[in-house]
Amino acid sequence: MADRIYYPNAELARTAYCNSVEQYKQMHEKSIKHPEEFWGEIAKQFYWETTSSNDKFFSYNFNRNDGDIFIKWMEGASTNISFNLLDKNVKCGNGDKIAFYWEGNDIEDYSRLTYRKLLEETCKFANVLKSKGVQKGDRVAIYMPMILELPIAMLACTRIGAVHSVIFAGYSSDSLAERVLDSKAKVLLTADGVWRGPKFLNLKSICDQAMAKVKSHDHKVESCIVVSHLRRVTSPPGSTSDGEKTKNINNGTTNGRSNEMNLSWDDDRDCWWHEEMEDAEASCYPVWVAAEDPLFILYTSGSTGKPKGVLHTTAGYLIYAATTFKYVFDYKPNDIYWCTADIGWITGHTYVVYGPLANAATSVLFEGTPFYPQNDRYWSVIEKYKVSQFYTAPTAIRSLMKFGDDLIKKYNLRSLKVLGSVGEPINSEAWLWFYNLIGQGKCSIADTFWQTETGGHVITPLPGATPMKPGSATFPFFGVLPELLDEDGKIIEGEGEGYLVFRQPWPGMMRSLYGNHERFETAYFDKFNGFYCTGDGARRDADGYFWVTGRIDDMLNVSGHLMSTAEVESVLAEHTAVAEAAVVSKPHPIKGQCLYCFITTNEGKNFDKQLQDELKKKIRERIGPFAQPDVVQHAPGLPKTRSGKIMRRILRKIAIGDRNVGDTSTLADESVVDLLFQLRPNA
Repeated sequence: MADRIYYPNAELARTAYCNSVEQYKQMHEKSIKHPEEFWGEIAKQFYWETTSSNDKFFSYNFNRNDGDIFIKWMEGASTNISFNLLDKNVKCGNGDKIAFYWEGNDIEDYSRLTYRKLLEETCKFANVLKSKGVQKGDRVAIYMPMILELPIAMLACTRIGAVHSVIFAGYSSDSLAERVLDSKAKVLLTADGVWRGPKFLNLKSICDQAMAKVKSHDHKVESCIVVSHLRRVTSPPGSTSDGEKTKNINNGTTNGRSNEMNLSWDDDRDCWWHEEMEDAEASCYPVWVAAEDPLFILYTSGSTGKPKGVLHTTAGYLIYAATTFKYVFDYKPNDIYWCTADIGWITGHTYVVYGPLANAATSVLFEGTPFYPQNDRYWSVIEKYKVSQFYTAPTAIRSLMKFGDDLIKKYNLRSLKVLGSVGEPINSEAWLWFYNLIGQGKCSIADTFWQTETGGHVITPLPGATPMKPGSATFPFFGVLPELLDEDGKIIEGEGEGYLVFRQPWPGMMRSLYGNHERFETAYFDKFNGFYCTGDGARRDADGYFWVTGRIDDMLNVSGHLMSTAEVESVLAEHTAVAEAAVVSKPHPIKGQCLYCFITTNEGKNFDKQLQDELKKKIRERIGPFAQPDVVQHAPGLPKTRSGKIMRRILRKIAIGDRNVGDTSTLADESVVDLLFQLRPNA
């Protein structure tokens, strides 16, 4: 069934920007053979203060033998991203169009922001940043929940040429300090606190601890600007619910829940967002920046433990974010788009902020979780706003599957046209559930593969053109030329499985690691000289479809047989009793490694010896006797980040009984770790 082909809905294809396989192939061929012409035409959709000459439009070196690795697009051009996303849209008649519907953690909390108001708020906050001494090239760290002030802050940075570094507002003070210190951020933006589901986070306190740690390493955060979020849940940005300006929040409530907080405050450093905005001018002339000037730094995990500051630049990222959003979601002017990702991750940067705004889209900005206050929150939001494009993670999909179908059937989801999957390979069972139940068999599914480093989608279906196979990311996006390599770096032709690499850059690709270009070259170009190495494995089938098999470091080597975790998990998830599966390797004295499987069952299904035996048999039959798991453990929950990513590093520790699991502050539910240790066989 996984290889069955599902064709795009005919009605959707009729009006799609790319509406056939033939059109896709023609466009892709042009983007590879004539990138200057292909991207040059797209660049004309935006405003450029100065333009690039043809001979400097595109240049790169992926070969370390030829000198430093570099990637450059549109050299000589200059622009301003906030001008293109805001001023241009207002001038084109979209001033009164909703840019963002904000949906709070509680269902009673919601707001909206038009493009005109977003422009005004962005300009005002840009002037606030200037008043704090922020200039072109300075770094601004942003540690905020999913509130409207977050995109405003990002756009304000772009307005004046500052470089933003958004840090997920769930990281510990140590992780925050490390990122602030690495970027040498001059200003830190945060909120007093936030409710995430039923859990409260005192963000200002975490920032205070981080700033103290940064100061001990001889760097000082000059200003900390704090949004009074808990006192002003439903008011628009720049205002408070009751006009009070207080540092002691110990008598307010949010829907009956106490906000008791005594914020520590440094009058020389700390200030309230709304107070700073009161007298700020609502206009700010944009700073024109060069095409290859830095736009933002976004930290991603490094294999050595030290985060990597992925650096994206201005012009190439803008046109790539805009183009992938337009074609992958087939967004039309009256659609309502919703990406559930936190802006603290790259998906939030590209497909909550920059891509949608570049297309004058109306988006939902969601502060909550899929399970609060009830397990139907996603479906109620889709019905409420009549969402057309819905983009979420496979882990969220699998978690929601276990609650059954009746929960979904209460809601009208007929507005949906395109469903998107992001973050990891989606197994075929989850894909089919998403397609048949949520999409009612009429929505195209964009199973997107990409990374923080790629800036945007690199392998993905196009909803009006690509015949879909459940679990396959299908074909490369425009400008992207993937290859599969074996361990020796030899290109695998036709069908086969190997390392997923790219032969040449596309406009939205990272340019370096902030402050450490040598690490950039080593991490991404050393393994296979002349290719960008993704660190992921993939296979290509007889029809040329790509199936991403997961991180190479998630590969399992049992008795000399290489397998991907995604491959094993997909087979386990086919069992009707299994809601979700996670597989890691465990050292074995004979095999080298053996499989250790964590199983979350569907509601009403028992985890017993019979189920364990059935799952072992299923793996043996589907993959081979060598792959039979040694351990199948019950896992009522899995250790996941708040973006839904399973932390297999922790599962590997549980498998060997090592309680030294490291930092768990980014987990959505830290208590699940202790529970899994208790449920270990022979614990």
